[in-house]
Amino acid sequence: MALTPQNSQAFMREVDEAVRQDQLLGFWQRYGRWILVAVVLGLAAFGGWLYWQHYSKIQSEAVSEQMDTVLTAAAGGGTPDAKQLDALTKADQPGYRASALLAQAGVASRKGDAKAATALYAAMAADTKLDQPYRDLALIRQTALEFDTLKPHQVVDRLKPLAVEGAPWFGSAGELVAIAYMKMGKTDLAGPIFAAMAKDANVPQSIRSRARQMAGLMGIDAVEIPAEPSEG
Repeated sequence: MALTPQNSQAFMREVDEAVRQDQLLGFWQRYGRWILVAVVLGLAAFGGWLYWQHYSKIQSEAVSEQMDTVLTAAAGGGTPDAKQLDALTKADQPGYRASALLAQAGVASRKGDAKAATALYAAMAADTKLDQPYRDLALIRQTALEFDTLKPHQVVDRLKPLAVEGAPWFGSAGELVAIAYMKMGKTDLAGPIFAAMAKDANVPQSIRSRARQMAGLMGIDAVEIPAEPSEG
């Protein structure tokens, strides 16, 4: 019995469907287990990532609270808890670690242990894992502690790159460099640095006042002249 065109098309569709089912069944029998394993591992990895994000957030908040406690105590002239401070110097966050190291060195310096403070600052200055501003500040504080034992040219060699207008620590570094130049008898180099610091609004006011006085002693006018208001 011959098939009509309609029956022939229906038959071919049934054959195609059967072939696809056989192919799908064969594929699943061959790879189904591995697909399930991949899905389970993917879900486990995603769940682990979510947990790690949550855990990291909690840890970060805890470290932040500890850092606030330590810095508040240090800023008030007190002595932070030694164990807490030591733990923060090993924090995963570079910023917290650097702040804790600076606080630790500051505590040692206030206690009169200049040797320990100097060693801590020197280690920070050489630590390439810390951001450069922290390393520069550590070098400045190290140099300030060692100033009386260093030769003037050593101070200049260390800090001259930082004693330029626009640098983050221009005031602190510039003051030490200018004094070193004075000890070398090079007032022609010291004077302009004092004058520049006195006129730099980004330099702390206490340093600006001292710089203005020193520049005046050298005959350099470092008094800022207020700009005249423009006419409307």
